[in-house]
Amino acid sequence: MRIYLLGFMGCGKTSLGKRLARKLDYSFMDIDNLIEEKEGKSIHDIFEERGEEYFRQLERERLQGTKDLSRAIIATGGGTPCYFDNMEFMNAHGVTVYLKMSPVSLSYRLKNAKRKRPLIDGLEGDELLAFIKDKLGEREPFYLRSHCIIKGESSKPSQIISLVFGH
Repeated sequence: MRIYLLGFMGCGKTSLGKRLARKLDYSFMDIDNLIEEKEGKSIHDIFEERGEEYFRQLERERLQGTKDLSRAIIATGGGTPCYFDNMEFMNAHGVTVYLKMSPVSLSYRLKNAKRKRPLIDGLEGDELLAFIKDKLGEREPFYLRSHCIIKGESSKPSQIISLVFGH
């Protein structure tokens, strides 16, 4: 069993994924962290040096490398479901859970985040909120194809366990 956590950047895929993995005694992996380890540089640097297309190829390779894992929670990047056949792959090889959040909640979290994110570098206030609304509009049709959808602002591991395992 693999559980793929999906949603916009800042929705809590990594922090919730780690807690869920501990509760289920599953392994946890974050696609972005796997890419950074393999490349020996940050996502920000990869985007800057090689571009988004190169990054999306790496992302797809790391994602496809999860298909033989068992008992794993995988946090995807915010754009992962939107490229290639990634959404179909995840739905075929595990249970997908979309952590749905409002643009205002995402904006609040992202403006207070410590980690640099290449797509929003330099954006603040209304500009950040407008970017989130626009990008979420593009990505949400992919996210909504998830097996389960939960409210990201108040998500807990127990909610996911209940949805996925029915208890």
